[in-house]
Amino acid sequence: MSGTITVGLDGSPESRAAAEWAAREAKLRGLPLKVLHVWEPVPEPVVQAPLLGAGTGQRWSERIPREATEGLRLRHPGLQVTAEVLTGRPSEVLGEAGRSTELLVLGSRGLSGVGGFLVGSVGLAVVAHAECPVILVRAGEQAADEHERDPVGIPSAATPYRPVVLGLDTDHLDASVIEFAFDAAARRGTGVRAVHGWKPSPYDLYGGDDVVRRETTALTEALLPWREKYPSVDVVEESRSGSPAGHLISASHEASLVVVGRRIRRSPFGAHIGPVTHAVLHHAAAPVAVVAHD
Repeated sequence: MSGTITVGLDGSPESRAAAEWAAREAKLRGLPLKVLHVWEPVPEPVVQAPLLGAGTGQRWSERIPREATEGLRLRHPGLQVTAEVLTGRPSEVLGEAGRSTELLVLGSRGLSGVGGFLVGSVGLAVVAHAECPVILVRAGEQAADEHERDPVGIPSAATPYRPVVLGLDTDHLDASVIEFAFDAAARRGTGVRAVHGWKPSPYDLYGGDDVVRRETTALTEALLPWREKYPSVDVVEESRSGSPAGHLISASHEASLVVVGRRIRRSPFGAHIGPVTHAVLHHAAAPVAVVAHD
């Protein structure tokens, strides 16, 4: 894994929002940014169409990352930005890029009228197979959206960051997911809001307060080592019965970033994105980081 942040860019508004997010994250981490555009050759009959011409598509593909790179350099002085154009199927090329980058950032269309994403097949395929953290950014995402509003309620990028929301399943903990959230919060000078949702079993219905104490204690114990490792990061713990995805989606409305995990599955068959992560990807109101783990 190289010390680089890679963003997939296809010229769409959502990918441009992702590029701006990636540029801000690269400056937070002190890393260079690579803008990656994947050119998928069109079928031969289309290439031969009079209005297209043989080289038009490829020339356009070279123009998109070049212009985006120039704009990113102007808007983010001091940031090292490079561009690369590769040929192939976007999901495969982006997935392969995830093997040699620290973070892979992609854009997703925002749902009209409500908070959330419309994650396309390319984005889902990359999330399902990339082994580096993948961040999904909504179209229209602005720097000010990640910050608290100013004293009179106006969005501002000059105010403190909103907390990083961490989704935790205390039965399947992974250090890489927790560390990603705490590291992101520390870089932003903000706190971690750890959200643990659990669905009571039929037996739990008779446990009452004992079940609540068990789940709350499990969350506290899971976070204790990370509180000690990141003493400057304030931590808020939320352990509640009900839908884990629903709790995370609700918390995302006041978050700068939502962090969830995805278990790496080597088999080519079956689901590769868990139901909670899948729901959060589609409905969160903030950028979502999916951290793959064994």
